[in-house]
Amino acid sequence: MRTFSLSRKKIEQRTYPILEIFSSFQGEGAWTLHPATFIRLAGCSVGCFWCDTKESWDVSAGTLLTVKQIVEKVAHYNNRIVVITGGEPLEHDLTALTVALKESGFKIHLETSGSAPLSGQFDWITLSPKKFKEPLREIYKHASELKIIVHNKHDLEYALEQAKQVSPSCMLFLQPQWTVRKKVLPLIVDFIHKHPEWILSLQTHKYLGVP
Repeated sequence: MRTFSLSRKKIEQRTYPILEIFSSFQGEGAWTLHPATFIRLAGCSVGCFWCDTKESWDVSAGTLLTVKQIVEKVAHYNNRIVVITGGEPLEHDLTALTVALKESGFKIHLETSGSAPLSGQFDWITLSPKKFKEPLREIYKHASELKIIVHNKHDLEYALEQAKQVSPSCMLFLQPQWTVRKKVLPLIVDFIHKHPEWILSLQTHKYLGVP
């Protein structure tokens, strides 16, 4: 994990391309239905074909905000959990942003494919690996939860392979890809009955109709 010693001035002046900052509920995984503030960073070279935020791929689509501005926007909400997402957030050095958020008293969660070097300070890391751009090996030991998006039955085999690389304490989730959820959900349910260490994750925010 990359860590750097930064002065207060450098931390506050560091900029990030922000697509949006909004308050909602965590819709997936272990923290489902917990209120949280989401920081969506622009920029992603992974390019999942099922991505529902493709506007986040282009780093130039984001508005450059300083860390100080970002923290001020996050502070407008009452949520104590801040989720840094994207895009692929680790394509940016997150040290300055997470240091400032930590100092402001927030719990910081990360959603990542693990395809770029880990940087920053986090209370929870959701690793969602992609076959077409595998995670860097260093990320696995830091994962708090492993979330596999299931598009077809082959993804279940991939899930078993990925689970071998995370720590014993890492939670394991299978989540149906939204557009084929009716097709793959029975496959996931059957798989979990055979492998009860796995937990079903649903995109609850989509069922609720919230961001």
